Amino acid sequence: MDSEPGVTAQPLVSVVTPFYNTRSFLAECIESVLRQTYTNWEYIVVDNSSTDGSGDLAADYAARFPDKIRLIRTTSLLPQVQNYNFALSCISPDSVYCKMVQADDFLFPHCLEHMVDVAEEHRNVGIVSAYELEGRKISLDGLPFPSRDVPGREVCRMWFIEGEYFFGTPTSILFRSSLVRSREPFFNEKYAPFEDTHVCFDLLRSCDFGFVHEVLTFSRRDNESILEDARRLGALYFIRFSTLILHGQSYLSQTEYIRLLRRAKRAYFTYLGQAVWKLENVKFWEFHRKRFASIDCRLDWRILIPWALVGALEYAGNPKSTFGAILRRGTRQTNQSDHQRHS
Repeated sequence: MDSEPGVTAQPLVSVVTPFYNTRSFLAECIESVLRQTYTNWEYIVVDNSSTDGSGDLAADYAARFPDKIRLIRTTSLLPQVQNYNFALSCISPDSVYCKMVQADDFLFPHCLEHMVDVAEEHRNVGIVSAYELEGRKISLDGLPFPSRDVPGREVCRMWFIEGEYFFGTPTSILFRSSLVRSREPFFNEKYAPFEDTHVCFDLLRSCDFGFVHEVLTFSRRDNESILEDARRLGALYFIRFSTLILHGQSYLSQTEYIRLLRRAKRAYFTYLGQAVWKLENVKFWEFHRKRFASIDCRLDWRILIPWALVGALEYAGNPKSTFGAILRRGTRQTNQSDHQRHS
């Protein structure tokens, strides 16, 4: 982009939205990019073989803004992480920064401008985040003001030691495009649905973390059943355990690593041991078997039996609560079986 004499040109930002059947929210997402106060951006929208008219809606915007919006269609339906990686592979070779916006989320008007300001001011910053509005709640808080440039090691240590998490979702983050290009593929599908978390831990080994103390992104939480499902499946127990296994030794002393891994392992495996007595269903155990496989481990009964005994001992301290939990689980499973037989 040409600039006036004495005016520094804005670096190009590639904004990327991969989508599949999100017509209800896609217009709001696209409009939020069009309303950015920052002006030097390209917008790549990738239609992953949608069947609900999302592709036609995106095509209409691309026709109206041909200099800014580029629509790309996949030739077949891709799994989500593959679709995200494909979309990121389409960014301009001239882009300096890359901003993903998931199709059911949106950006507030100053998002690109203020995130780029931090990255331009601190050239060792590779990832920029900010406060995020998740449904009706503000998240990603915890860094002291102003914290515009924080060593990557320090941010990761805050997660391991204090449980403070600043990476949010793909919508929350702005990356330097050089980092996106340095990884092929960018997201490792093996770690889904936590692939974005692992990318941040990988990259922050060699760059700093930028943060804007403003609400700059919105992450939709209309479907509370998804969050409730993740909580019920114990996703947080796994992600704490797995991030320590995969990344802890890069950010912690050996003493810290051993102590925190022991604590995370006990919490997670006790949770799994208790799940045996709660009569958790096939979906629950399949989730954890797949997660174990993602970190090159295997979940089997030889591992579970000792922790099931630990769970039994802990439950022994509150037998009334334990019996009630088992009874409720059994009743729920019976009702589900009756419904399936009669549907």
